[in-house]
Amino acid sequence: NKVLKLKHFKINSGPGSGKGSQCEQLAKKYGFTHLSTSDLLQNELLSLSERSKLIKDIVECGEPVPGGIVLELLKEAMVSKLGDTKGFLIDGYPQELKDAEEFESKIGEPKLVLCLDCSAETMSSQSSENTETTEDRIESYYQASNPLIAYYENKDVGNKGTSDSLFPPWCFVAH
Repeated sequence: NKVLKLKHFKINSGPGSGKGSQCEQLAKKYGFTHLSTSDLLQNELLSLSERSKLIKDIVECGEPVPGGIVLELLKEAMVSKLGDTKGFLIDGYPQELKDAEEFESKIGEPKLVLCLDCSAETMSSQSSENTETTEDRIESYYQASNPLIAYYENKDVGNKGTSDSLFPPWCFVAH
């Protein structure tokens, strides 16, 4: 229940857009904890737990890790940092609308959702993957992010003007 009382913010943007770098800067500036789902998954894979074996099998089959598993990792990370943070910047989750709804039911509604406005060309130029894989990931991001952005805009998450006063102009706040 303590997690529900802390501020948490979602950062939404495509692969190679620089959201991880921006989260690190925002975390440092405002005293938040940056939780990257990619980092959480990598750390779990290194742990050799039963869950890591399941994640490894899923990844080896080329499938995305189910949102429920990612949510478990996020919640555990949030609980472990409760006394050491002013809030959380969540990078890489949710990726689908059902994940957003599950997060809200189990953890709570975000105080703010930031969407980094980044062109497909910029995202492609930042990727170290092959062109086809990068294009597929960017296309998947756009297909999944549009309903998510609309969902958060309809929920009125955040306050108008917040992006201008706190964040650089390449951010916009879904509200």
